[in-house]
Amino acid sequence: MKIVDIKATTVAVPLEAPLRHASGAHWGRFVRTIVEVVTDEGISGWGELGGGGESAEASVKGLLPYLKGHDPLQLEQLRWKIMNPVASLYNSRMQVHAALEMACMDVAGKALGVRACDLIGGALRERIPFASYLFYRYGNEKNGFGDEFSADALVKEAKRQKQLHGFKSHKLKGGVFAPEHDVEVFSAIAEALPGDRFRLDPNSVWSVEDSIWVAKEIEHIRNDYFEDPCFGLEGMRRLRDRISIPTATNTVVVNFEQLASCIKHDAVDVILLDTTFWGGLRQAYKAGQVLETFQFGASVHSSGELGIQLASMLHLGAALPNMSFAADAHYHHLLDDIIVGGKLKYVDGEIALPKAPGLGVEVDRDKLAQYAAYYREVGGYTYDRDPQRPDWYSIQPEMRYADPAGR
Repeated sequence: MKIVDIKATTVAVPLEAPLRHASGAHWGRFVRTIVEVVTDEGISGWGELGGGGESAEASVKGLLPYLKGHDPLQLEQLRWKIMNPVASLYNSRMQVHAALEMACMDVAGKALGVRACDLIGGALRERIPFASYLFYRYGNEKNGFGDEFSADALVKEAKRQKQLHGFKSHKLKGGVFAPEHDVEVFSAIAEALPGDRFRLDPNSVWSVEDSIWVAKEIEHIRNDYFEDPCFGLEGMRRLRDRISIPTATNTVVVNFEQLASCIKHDAVDVILLDTTFWGGLRQAYKAGQVLETFQFGASVHSSGELGIQLASMLHLGAALPNMSFAADAHYHHLLDDIIVGGKLKYVDGEIALPKAPGLGVEVDRDKLAQYAAYYREVGGYTYDRDPQRPDWYSIQPEMRYADPAGR
């Protein structure tokens, strides 16, 4: 079997309301590049990347000369052809490789009649737990959702998400407002949902000292972990030595060199593995095996997925023996998806692992065309800017927070 073509289509899929984060915002939509690997046997596989508000079509299509004739079952060859750590220095291909690997694993699974997780050792669980992902959201005038900045508003939204999807763990995306405001909101959510678990993630914008203060203020809460309050392995190591809550990261440990340093210096407790940031499902699973060996925690990170990447996250979550925490997903913020049958369903806070071969999901080509047209209509967006604060940009540590009263 050989690859004969690689196709890429950029789509924009609407969100229920715009999501604010410490570096900017998702401006009411996710922009994702959908990858299709076509083989000479007529089997197509699907991959996905994005999250930064921009198209990656040109980068994906530019790799066809490297991969035309490649056997999609040869996944380790694929890694070296595309992600050689020295040869790819001029044009980092980590996330592009991730999407291509997803597609090749989809092809391989379909050809062999097995699921993607079976290509990395098989499933230890058939249902993957997820946390709600709570953001400060700008309002959406079309549907009335959003406009949530106060503790009361976030508590109301957390209760709504729990009622809709059955979440038992809840994550607050902080860092938009001053730490005191995040402590107030986070504490109110925890008080309103007794018996559940919680996690706070300000996207690395606090100083070590502010992070220590916040940790003391929230240590009475049933925290899963304290995610990326400050930046850098050294910053996270200093913080970990001074607080009682386990720490977690998806930003400062995203490759094997960083993982080795983290383990050597006991810098972070829990590593959140992303199937694109790490360069693919296989690499994320390999990192999970290293973490299991050294008895560090692991879970699954979300980078703003549609159904294809979500499927890869489900296969990773199914295979990781040391997945000690509910996975993250932005998925419940989406109004639609591009996969056949529509959005995958949450039941009691979990999503079932697809049973079909490969990734287990198929792209609805009509939906793909619909949201490709929508992308051409609305375009991308500047992920690391805030649409209502045009002169602001994030620095670390942050000192120019938004005002929750003035939005």
